[in-house]
Amino acid sequence: MEKHSSWKRLCDPCFGPPFTPIALLQAQGKRRRASFMADAESRLKNVLEKDRRGATTKRFPLPVFLLVLTAVLSSVVGCEKKQEKPQAGPPEVLVTEVTQKDVAIFEEWVATLNGPINADITPKVQGYLLTQNYQNGGLVKKGQLLFEIDPRPFAASLDQAKADVARAQANLDRTNNDVVRDTPLAAQNAIPQKQLDNDVSAQAAAKAQVVAMQAQQQVAELNLGWTKVYSPVDGVAGVANSQIGDLVGTSTKMTTVSQVDPIWAYFNIAEGDYLANAAKISQVLRSGAIKSGVSVEFITADDKPYPFKGEIIFVNRQITAGTGTIQLAAAFANRNAFLRPGGFGRVRIRTGDRKNALLVPQKAVIQVQTDYQIVVITPDNRAEFRPVKVGDRVGGEWVITGGLKPGEKVVVEGYSKVQLAAQNPEFAKAGVPVTAKPYLSASEAPENN
Repeated sequence: MEKHSSWKRLCDPCFGPPFTPIALLQAQGKRRRASFMADAESRLKNVLEKDRRGATTKRFPLPVFLLVLTAVLSSVVGCEKKQEKPQAGPPEVLVTEVTQKDVAIFEEWVATLNGPINADITPKVQGYLLTQNYQNGGLVKKGQLLFEIDPRPFAASLDQAKADVARAQANLDRTNNDVVRDTPLAAQNAIPQKQLDNDVSAQAAAKAQVVAMQAQQQVAELNLGWTKVYSPVDGVAGVANSQIGDLVGTSTKMTTVSQVDPIWAYFNIAEGDYLANAAKISQVLRSGAIKSGVSVEFITADDKPYPFKGEIIFVNRQITAGTGTIQLAAAFANRNAFLRPGGFGRVRIRTGDRKNALLVPQKAVIQVQTDYQIVVITPDNRAEFRPVKVGDRVGGEWVITGGLKPGEKVVVEGYSKVQLAAQNPEFAKAGVPVTAKPYLSASEAPENN
C-alpha cells in the first residue's frame, strides 16, 4: 500500500488540481531534482566541515570535489532550462477583402464535336481496286481523286454500247430511205398502201432503237467514269477500309470524309433552360436566320479556350423523353482542322449578369463534401470559420451568395495553420489570433528580377 501512496496522493483531488500522466511525470522529475540538490548541499557542507578540521579524504582533494560538483549542478540546471520551450506566436496568414461588383454569368455544357457533313465513300460500280490516291487522315479537297477501280471492263462495255448505237442508227437510215422511196409510189398506186405503212412503222421502231442504244451508251459512260472515286466535300478523309486488289461494290464503305470547317459542337441543355429562352429561339426561327447571333465559347478537353468563338446554328425538333433535354449545335471556324470529329469539350455561353455580386478568390473557399466554408478575419485579428453559399465561378474568383458581407477580410493562404491552432479549446469561441498580411494575386505580385 505504501508503494502507491505517492500516486494516490498526487491523484487525490484534495491534494490539488487533478494531474494527467504527463503532469505526474513532470512533478516526479521536479521532486528528484530538488532531492538531488538537497543531497548535494548536505555533502558540500560535510566536505567543508571536514576540510576545516583537516580531515578531507586524500582520494578526492577539496578543489577537485568542488569542480565536479559544480559541473554536475550546471548540467542539472541546463537540463531544466532546455525543457522550457518558447511559446509560438500567432500563425501568419494571407488575407484579402471581399469585393463587390457586377459580373457576367456563364454556364457550361459538355459538348461533342462532329462535322456537318460526314460522307461515306461508297463506289457506284463493282470492280477491283487499283489505287488509293490520298493519305489516310489527310485533308482533301472537293473533287479530289480518292480511289480508282479497274476501268477495263467498263471501257469494253462502252465500246459495245457505241457499236449498238451505230447499228441502230444504220437501221434508222435504211427505214428513212424506204419511206422516202415508197411515199411517191404509193401516191401513184404503184405499190400497195400497206407497204408504205410498214415502212413508216419500221422507221419509228428504228428511231426508238437509236434512243435506247444511246441511253445504254450513256450508262456505260457513267460506269466508266465511276471507276474513279472523288471526294464530295472539303474535309478530312479517314483511314481506308479497302486495300489495293480488293473487290469493292456498291455496299462497300471504303472510307469517310468529314467536313471540319466549320465544325459543329453538339450539346444538350435542360428543358427548363430551353423554356427560359424559348421566346428568343422562336423569334430566330420565324426570321428564317440560319445563325442565332448567340456567341459561344468552346473549352477543349485539355481545359484551354479555343481561340475562335462560334454561334448556335440549330435547335433540335424535340425534347428527349428519357433525359428531359434538348439538343443544340454551335458552329466554330476550324481552318487548320485543329478540332476533329468525335472530340469532347465544353461550350460556354453567357446567360446573364449578376449585379453587386460578392467575389472571393477560389483559393479562399474550403469545400467539405457538399458544404463550403471560408476563414473570416474579425476586426481584432482573430480567425473564425464561417459556412457560406457559393454561386458561379468567374475566372479565378467565386461568387458568394450567402454568409459574407462586402469589405470583410478572408484568408486566402494559411487556413491550415488556423485549423491546427483552432484545436485549442480556448480559441473555440473567441477565434484564433493571427498575423494578417495582404494577399497578392499573380497579376498584382511584383515581377522577380
